[in-house]
Amino acid sequence: MSVILPSTPGLNVKAQSSDREKLHATAKQFEAIFVRQMLAAARKTDFGGEDVFGSQAMDTFRQLQDEHFADVAADTGTLGMASIIEAQMARFLPAETAPAGENATQAKAQG
Repeated sequence: MSVILPSTPGLNVKAQSSDREKLHATAKQFEAIFVRQMLAAARKTDFGGEDVFGSQAMDTFRQLQDEHFADVAADTGTLGMASIIEAQMARFLPAETAPAGENATQAKAQG
């Protein structure tokens, strides 16, 4: 089964990624989508004033600005939603096996 994730600049998932890496990228993408929706809802607010700078070009600029902000916020973990989602969903991933030699290195570091 293959998972197709929406393309978000800066949040691409490689085809050979582990399930944990895919979960990490997907959680960031979800956070970016959530932030975009919040910003879009906030922009719909009308305070009843005559908007001097209102135009279709300004609306497009604000939308692009909001999308960029959402991507940056998700990529840097500003809100922390992605890490919470990832931690909750990681419980459902199968245990990953480390490459040979990595377990020995970890055992020495812990012992």
